[in-house]
Amino acid sequence: MENRLRRLRKNSGLTQVRLAEKAHVSRSVIARFETGRTELSTRNLTKISQALGCSMEEIVSGGQTDGKAV
Repeated sequence: MENRLRRLRKNSGLTQVRLAEKAHVSRSVIARFETGRTELSTRNLTKISQALGCSMEEIVSGGQTDGKAV
């Protein structure tokens, strides 16, 4: 899951700092998740997915809500 977030973030051209700003979370939330040191809360997952313009499902399982893999 953490690698998917990193890939989505980089594909969007965002740094951890910029994604954190857009999602209204701290940069450390992004960094800890991307390195596998923590799990995202549903609240933070929602904020991050909205900031990236993708579904929570895409971050969590790499698929879209219709079940198709990306």
